Amino acid sequence: MTESLFSYGTLQDEPVQLSTFGRKLTGIEDLLPGYELSLIEIDDPQIVAISGATHHPIIRHTGLATDAVKGTVFEVTSTELQQADEYEVGAYIRVGVVLASGKFAWVYVNAIDGGKT
Repeated sequence: MTESLFSYGTLQDEPVQLSTFGRKLTGIEDLLPGYELSLIEIDDPQIVAISGATHHPIIRHTGLATDAVKGTVFEVTSTELQQADEYEVGAYIRVGVVLASGKFAWVYVNAIDGGKT
């Protein structure tokens, strides 16, 4: 069974995909309405080494029609979805969303507010 995973950040990067999933993913561009993008500092040295960045994008739900986040939808296995869970630091939580295309996907959002305002 495959799962749809929407990424707006480092999971779109080939080195992160190779390290996390052992393969390069192919995906389709989509949009997540009602969310806004910001940055969060990453203090996990292993994640910084994999991504090459100390600050990663993070999103939160605003519910505003004027807000939207661009990203890519990847088809992954349930095992790969668990691997993505392990890659994401505690600042993120995985939630289900409906993308602009109408497709259901999993996405990682700000864990502080569960992605909600």
